[in-house]
Amino acid sequence: MKTPETSDPRTAARQRHLSVSRRTFLRGLGACIALPLLESSLSPVLKAATLAAPGPAGPLGVTSTGAPLRMAFIHFPNGAHQENWWPTGQGSAFELGRTMQPLAALKGSVQVVGGLDHKNAAPGNDGAGDHARANATFLTGVRARKTDSADIQAGVSVDQFAAQQIGHLTRFSSLELSCDSVRKSGSCDSGYSCAYQYNLSWRSATTPMTPEPNPRLVFERLFGSGAPGERQQNFARRQQTQKSLLDFVLADTRDLQRTLGAKDRDKVDEYLTGVRAIEQRIQRAESFGPLPQPGAPAPGGIPADYGEHMDIMYDLLVMAFQTDSTRIATLLLANDGSNRAFTEIGIPEGHHYCSHHRNNPELMGKVGQIDHFYMQRFARFLDRLDKTKDLDGKSLLHNSMIVYGCGNADGNKHTHDNLPVILAGHGGGTLTPGRYTNYGSQPMSNLFLSMTDRIGVHGLDRIGDSTGRLANV
Repeated sequence: MKTPETSDPRTAARQRHLSVSRRTFLRGLGACIALPLLESSLSPVLKAATLAAPGPAGPLGVTSTGAPLRMAFIHFPNGAHQENWWPTGQGSAFELGRTMQPLAALKGSVQVVGGLDHKNAAPGNDGAGDHARANATFLTGVRARKTDSADIQAGVSVDQFAAQQIGHLTRFSSLELSCDSVRKSGSCDSGYSCAYQYNLSWRSATTPMTPEPNPRLVFERLFGSGAPGERQQNFARRQQTQKSLLDFVLADTRDLQRTLGAKDRDKVDEYLTGVRAIEQRIQRAESFGPLPQPGAPAPGGIPADYGEHMDIMYDLLVMAFQTDSTRIATLLLANDGSNRAFTEIGIPEGHHYCSHHRNNPELMGKVGQIDHFYMQRFARFLDRLDKTKDLDGKSLLHNSMIVYGCGNADGNKHTHDNLPVILAGHGGGTLTPGRYTNYGSQPMSNLFLSMTDRIGVHGLDRIGDSTGRLANV
């Protein structure tokens, strides 16, 4: 169906959204694979728009070239080793610190953001419990009620503010992922409910959005068809036949390929190869059985190797953005206070234990190694986004805003000012990456307000303790 031309910018933006929303799916028994946005599916209005000069996002969260903007929030635990984290120099003349060296090739696509605080994570009259508060405050900016009972209370998180306004434009209004356990109740940190420590996303002040830690279940959600129970049955059927999910959409794939130009055929082939690679990695994880922890069986699909677990979740997030299945996501790499050991890099002690180093050089060095390990996984994710082309010919990283950070600054002292935060991506041309900026002392929620403006959220005046927009981000 041809999209009529219009001279009204808001109407044109809506038409571009309608065009973008006409996604192509490959369907088969128990499978429904959303494809990347293809050049052949663009309307004349959108094709013309892709030739325009880059500019700010439209009223519905698309760039001037018609591509959708994406937004993700990645949380790592226990703060960062300060000496290794912060760059030297200011502005575009900055030099990456030791922890951020894995980002060297992507330096022009990241902003290191200093001077952002979460005062509501500080003790105040609530006493101990900094780890729980760090998690609960990270995306909400509010002070969590200190309780280990059912009367939990935090606040609506930035991702859910966005999902409420633009979530209807995609198959999934938002995606909540985790590489940690899922806990909704019980006492975890000095009288705080586990619900605070194991959830980043909050639909309401009393309702956290439970994240999914199992890559298999995320894979089935993205690429399976039917209700959750039906998807499980279809997966069991594929296991019995020892067939890939792609085998069930083979006929649709052949029909589609006959209608595509060479550029789109290559794009589909590359994408489906990536889907199959992730499927195989999950299958390998399912074949290895339990995690290397006594009495802790691994649910099918969760790799025993933590780095591989993170990589698969990152890759699934890339595909969710690539297919415009969602534009909003959160990923909890580990809860603040996590005492995971990192034997894969030669550290048998727990992370939380090492973070309370009391200036012990050996423990400080180990915290730096752990920070660097997390950064390597994040850099790999950004590289995947950067190498994946969007429908406007630019990269997914160009058309994204990715926050990587922690609600705890210095894990040794439990401070919550000058938080370790990176903002990656170009926001469709609306951000200014490739620099280090210290904003003095402002609520981190000010950054969130600035991001929601860009993704198409309107009428939002406050998130948590925000005092205004972060200028010149």
